[in-house]
Amino acid sequence: MASPSSVLPTAPPVRRERIAGWGGASSAVSYVYRPTTVDDVRAVFDLARTHGLTVGLRGAGRSYGDAALNTDNVCLDLSLMNRILGWDPEEGVMRVQPGVTIRQIWRHAIPDGWWPAVVPGTMFTTAGGSAAMNVHGKNNWKAGPLGEHIRDLELLLPTGRLERCSRTEQPELFHGAIGGFGMLGCFTSLSLQLKRVHSGLLAVEPIVVRSLEAMLAAFEERLARADYLVGWVDGFATGAHLGRGLVHAARYLGPGEDPEPGRSLQVDAQELSTRLFGVLPASVAWRLMRPFTNALGLRLVNTAHYHLARRHRDGYRESHTGFAFLFDRVPDWQRALGPGGLIQHQSFVPADRAREVFIAELRLAQRHGLRPYLGVLKRHRSDAFLMTHAVDGYSLALEFKVTRGNRAHLRALTAELDALVIDAGGRFYLAKDSTLAPETLASSLGRERLERFRALKHACDPEGLLATDLYRRLFPAS
Repeated sequence: MASPSSVLPTAPPVRRERIAGWGGASSAVSYVYRPTTVDDVRAVFDLARTHGLTVGLRGAGRSYGDAALNTDNVCLDLSLMNRILGWDPEEGVMRVQPGVTIRQIWRHAIPDGWWPAVVPGTMFTTAGGSAAMNVHGKNNWKAGPLGEHIRDLELLLPTGRLERCSRTEQPELFHGAIGGFGMLGCFTSLSLQLKRVHSGLLAVEPIVVRSLEAMLAAFEERLARADYLVGWVDGFATGAHLGRGLVHAARYLGPGEDPEPGRSLQVDAQELSTRLFGVLPASVAWRLMRPFTNALGLRLVNTAHYHLARRHRDGYRESHTGFAFLFDRVPDWQRALGPGGLIQHQSFVPADRAREVFIAELRLAQRHGLRPYLGVLKRHRSDAFLMTHAVDGYSLALEFKVTRGNRAHLRALTAELDALVIDAGGRFYLAKDSTLAPETLASSLGRERLERFRALKHACDPEGLLATDLYRRLFPAS
């Protein structure tokens, strides 16, 4: 097929590329455009319409699965629309284009004593992609998702109309587009409210726990006084130690607690080291990890990590970036798992069902012989967004290595895990999803909510121009 850009010379350059989800288990070949202006985005919409193609939006490509893939159609990569449009250091409000990364935001704001109110586990996501998935952080039970800190936004609809939305101006579209996984329109700017901080450091308390039940108890004991909580779960532990691991609770330092706030709030004090242990280049660390990314290797690593943590339980202070972006310390660490990549299953269940469901999930994975290489526990609260994944409860994220021989087995396992979540009245997070079925999504969110989303999409995108592989998988009738 000839390049679609030949029909519309004013469109930005196109390349036919294979792009992958961040987990590496899903990929697609698409016509990739990288616009730099709002008019460029309009031109690509027109171009796709002319060719009868759909358009999928992509930020930094950090969604694990197929959320930003659009097989044999157009991929609109917004990473070059990356300008900070305005910054108010008195109010902590920043206006950005959709391709601005979390890293750009904190680097611009922290010298003035501000930090993004909500960040995911990596600083390399974009503002537009983060808003489209309504990302959450280790403070979700206290701060809510990113959307709660977006003041207003501009959304370019596939029809070419530019809409300004906020909680008071087109609130339905505002609450639908945030978390709407890019299916209603393209964010062209977003206004973010940041969090005032008095130090570039956090006070961190590590808590070693002997079981999942003990981990949940450690969370509940600290909900009132912590600002962040995250739990590492050893997916290889069994019996009385099932779900054992390490909880990290952190809080912001108040005025006067940091003797040198001017130093800790500087950008260079927040930059992650390019070397591990002061010696090993972080960029090659994933290659050295690969021999350990198997069941035996990870069992040994997890056991060593748990027992070493038991020896060192003193509190300490850590930079915001060091606490928030742990995995960014090892660039491309997911490549250590090999060519098959990984998938993550993240389930959100009400607090009163968390212990029962998560123990059942861990046991089920072990019975299948598919032990999760990584487990992460977080606390959440519900929110007002239409396609929300949150509940007043907990989430457990389990990561699984994908190989040529276990794909079908993994799909069967995730279907059983999904059934446990649905039975508990739980939900799922589409930024991490690779395997969810449409009927499972409907059971999770409820058909009335899905119908409201379908109606809103039809109003914003009557021709169905916006689509991705994830959208076609979960909304097959569309």
